[in-house]
Amino acid sequence: MTDVQDRAALKRAVCDRMMALEAEELAAAKSHYDAFMRESQLDDREGHDKDDIAVSRENADLAHAFDAPVQAHHAKIDVIENMDFSLTDTVRPGAVVCFSDRNFIVAVSTSKFEVEGRTYMGISTQSPIFKAMDGLGAGDSFSHNGQEFEIQDVL
Repeated sequence: MTDVQDRAALKRAVCDRMMALEAEELAAAKSHYDAFMRESQLDDREGHDKDDIAVSRENADLAHAFDAPVQAHHAKIDVIENMDFSLTDTVRPGAVVCFSDRNFIVAVSTSKFEVEGRTYMGISTQSPIFKAMDGLGAGDSFSHNGQEFEIQDVL
């Protein structure tokens, strides 16, 4: 493989892992939502005491609380599915950016994840660090939170 093919394959692997991570998070949020919704359903008995009704309402409220994470993960997946992840030499949405021996992918915020032995983390296009380095390339410097950083690589 050529260097360009290697870089494209690495970037695809990072994108795929980020998508898998969001899909896992969505599945967990849906599972919690569904579990609390099931628990909120009263059985077919004719009479329910106050405790039954209180527990049912509490579980419905908890299910409602898990609806927001479900919607948030759906939105993140939509962003990932519609983003241009082609190779680039400038920091932009869809870019993988390396600086200070840290690796980021500009798309949506995520927890840290591993690809080929390296740690990556998704950052949002709304994040201050992205705004500080937007449009820059490898070798360029930017300042964030009073620190100076040099971009090592952009994919």
